[in-house]
Amino acid sequence: MTHRAIEIIRGEHAALSAMLRSIVLLLAQHRHNGTLPDFTVLRAMLFYVDEFPEKRHHRKESELLFPKLRARTPQHRDLLDRLDLDHARGEARIRELEHALLAFEMMGESRRSAFEETATRYVDFYLGHMSLEEREILPLAERSLTAADWKDLDDAFVANRDPLTGATPEAEYAMLFTRIVNLVPAPVGLGPAAA
Repeated sequence: MTHRAIEIIRGEHAALSAMLRSIVLLLAQHRHNGTLPDFTVLRAMLFYVDEFPEKRHHRKESELLFPKLRARTPQHRDLLDRLDLDHARGEARIRELEHALLAFEMMGESRRSAFEETATRYVDFYLGHMSLEEREILPLAERSLTAADWKDLDDAFVANRDPLTGATPEAEYAMLFTRIVNLVPAPVGLGPAAA
């Protein structure tokens, strides 16, 4: 049986993965073309990452899902602690990335590499984190949680969904989503081998 909370987590992970990969592709495209990226686009994308996944998605996992799993599967406490630590470190990492973007925007080309390296580290960190949750935590939850646990989780996750997954967003998130979609250029090839 598939639970709404699991579907929502996977959908939010997919939306965030797409956003993160888009940042990397956008940077690669501009590096290849020898142009500076549109900093407004990058700021909007990083604001989304900070605003929804860091502040809402992680909180739902750390405050709702992980405590239920700790109660039902105490032998997995170390893994859950590691993921909670990732969530806590995520805020510092996004601040570091936002600062590197500001430095790139203000100081120019001399800060491009530092920003790109920071962005790549952040994206790799986040994709690895989500992969671990999907590979280990979600199957563990499906095996271990009770019907009452799932009712609580499903209700909480349905009430607080990411607009990039197609959920009807709150008005302010609808505006953010629309702005990002309108700002991000359509992907183009990076050379003759690109399809």
